Amino acid sequence: MTDILMPALSPTMEEGTLAKWHVKVGDTVSSGDVIAEIETDKATMEVEAVDEGVVEALLVAEGTEGVKVNATIARLSGGDSAPAPTPVAAPKAAAPAPVAAPAPMAAAATAPAPKTTDGARIFASPLAKRLAEQKGVDLANVAGSGPHGRIIKADIDKAQPGQPASPQAATQAKAPAPAAHAVPAAAAAARQAQSLEQMGIVPGSYDLIPLDGMRKTVARRMVDSFRDVPHFPLSLDIEIDALLAARVRINGLLEKSGVKVSVNDFVLKAAAIALKKVPEANASYSPEGIAMHHHADIAMAVAIPGGLITPIIRAAETKGLAQIATEAKDLAERARSKKLKPDEFQGGTFSVSNLGMFGIKTFASIINEPQGAILSVGAGEKRVVVKGDEMVIANVMTVTLTCDHRVVDGAVGARWLSAFKELLEEPLRMIV
Repeated sequence: MTDILMPALSPTMEEGTLAKWHVKVGDTVSSGDVIAEIETDKATMEVEAVDEGVVEALLVAEGTEGVKVNATIARLSGGDSAPAPTPVAAPKAAAPAPVAAPAPMAAAATAPAPKTTDGARIFASPLAKRLAEQKGVDLANVAGSGPHGRIIKADIDKAQPGQPASPQAATQAKAPAPAAHAVPAAAAAARQAQSLEQMGIVPGSYDLIPLDGMRKTVARRMVDSFRDVPHFPLSLDIEIDALLAARVRINGLLEKSGVKVSVNDFVLKAAAIALKKVPEANASYSPEGIAMHHHADIAMAVAIPGGLITPIIRAAETKGLAQIATEAKDLAERARSKKLKPDEFQGGTFSVSNLGMFGIKTFASIINEPQGAILSVGAGEKRVVVKGDEMVIANVMTVTLTCDHRVVDGAVGARWLSAFKELLEEPLRMIV
């Protein structure tokens, strides 16, 4: 008998929502078969079976939130793993697919497994082993994303032959965290109503929308950042007439390829080049020291239903406007459908948030830790400006750089803004 555990889909994931089952009790599954969809605070990902067998029980119902990593979510019989200890029985009056509290799980006994050079055993699904052999991938260099750090098909798909060992490729086995018992709906509703009433919110005067994982994470991270990071804003006006003219010409050249460059694509490119010109701004604070990043990995804020996500243009300083435009469009589309992979939205060295399309003139964003700064971009609009002794009309855009004062001082932020302004006001500087 084999327990299927709630997988950790990212290094920081603690819990998730079991969005959908792709199997039912009695189905026969093989290694690599997609059996469920899991929603984290940022994305929806598929879960593969790591063993063969027949689905004996689905222990967590579709739509269940707050399922802890390594909690037992289903059970297979007839697989090739050693029997797991008998779990605590679910209440008789429970819903059709209750969450059971699993007992500690014994290490799975599989067919002879490969080992690292120091003799440590490597756990991988049979399909992953077969694909790794066909692809020439050394399993010792692959970090497993399955239960207990087990290597699954998706890990092999992302691996390259001869790649160096990942820091996460060591065994990641942990004792499964007990799944929380379901709280009766009536009791939960009563507690919610009491809590809101204590805040002065009158009963019956509202509709309560439950917090999903994304909104909880956004709320926690923003509170932590605003409270713990000593930050300050720097604002600057930028004339963008030359940028708008360059955009028209560039899009004319790209018309046949179907690529269309936006003002925000220019912003992303200019931000990356400015970070290379002023590398002190491309840094993160840590108690161990200041991390000076090698590349400008630009995270762009994308609004999605229920929250915000920041997909990343990696090494943006090395990419042309057409490539940035293509990547940005693809990432934004997949972000809105919650189809991003964790490595596509985790990390980043600098963030850009653009509300210009909503007519917002100026605003200051909250820093996306551990990044050292975030740029807020307002709407471009016609304004009266003074040139020499004359007043003329120009297209002007206001930007605000919010800096972590522990790593980006005022003078550093000012130099970065100056470099950024020069690039946008004369776009040819981006290619020379």
